[in-house]
Amino acid sequence: MKIDLTETNSSKINAAMVQARRDIGTPAVGMVLTLVIVTDEENAYDALKSANDASHEHPSRIVVVIKRASRSPRSRRDARLDAEVRVGADAGSGETVVLRLHGELVDHAQSVVLPLLLPDAPVVVWWPDGAPTDLAGDPLGALGQRRITDTYSCEDPVGTLGSRAGAYAPGDTDLSWTRITPWRSMLAAALDQQALTVVSATVEGEGDNPSCELLAMWLADRLQVPVRRTLSAGPGLTAVRLATKDGDIVLNRADGGLATLCMPGQPDRNVALKRRDTAELLAEELRRLDPDNTYEASLKYGVSQLAAASPKPEADAPAEGAPAEKPAAKPAAKPAKKATAK
Repeated sequence: MKIDLTETNSSKINAAMVQARRDIGTPAVGMVLTLVIVTDEENAYDALKSANDASHEHPSRIVVVIKRASRSPRSRRDARLDAEVRVGADAGSGETVVLRLHGELVDHAQSVVLPLLLPDAPVVVWWPDGAPTDLAGDPLGALGQRRITDTYSCEDPVGTLGSRAGAYAPGDTDLSWTRITPWRSMLAAALDQQALTVVSATVEGEGDNPSCELLAMWLADRLQVPVRRTLSAGPGLTAVRLATKDGDIVLNRADGGLATLCMPGQPDRNVALKRRDTAELLAEELRRLDPDNTYEASLKYGVSQLAAASPKPEADAPAEGAPAEKPAAKPAAKPAKKATAK
């Protein structure tokens, strides 16, 4: 069921949601959190589709905030709120409110969203694109226990990682970090199987891919070894090599779906390491609402080296087929230690 409300307010929206639930025969509210999506018209459809898919695992009240650009000085002065309420089959396993803010109301979105939050339920704020630098300092971001961004959608992903590190607050996270969860799990499991001392590491992937940078910083932070970034044609993250005195541990994913794990003294094995869609990434982040300390440590580790890790200009690119190297992000001199899966 869909209900369109023009020139409305939060009270009328709440009343419309209650009436809509009664009309479809589900007056009880069984949702576990409120997901606030801050986006624009261009990205609203894809973001809402991903959120609806994720809501099958996490029944949620989804509040989509779309700030409409005003074309004239007069329209910028006129504050207006239009809304669309969706319940039942049109809203996944929860309910959805799409808010379109006009005029001066654009600068006061939090006053519209606050009355629509589920009482005594966690709030997660997600910016699919165009997130502010200081997430916790943003008026909408301040409403959430968790704040989700996607650095991959930024114009300068590597530079944005540095900005995110400087403004980090507990509860911030990034879908570029979520993308490497299977890689981190696989590498940690490989090191658990064999008591090998890692002396250096290499992360290979596309240029300007923040997931590659985050994985490199995670390895450098956890293993306290030099980590080198090299470029490949992708897709995404393609290989990780951990050098040990007994041979290299290599996790190679050339096609974006199936990876090969090579370990010293063991036969090569194929492992599933597919590229996941946004709905799967969002569902993973909604499973935990506490601060991610590992993400914080990895994000802050190589901030001073991010400029040196930027992709080389096109003129300096290597010939096709030859991987280009990016300057290594090296930690402060510390003795190498046994790698453990933490």
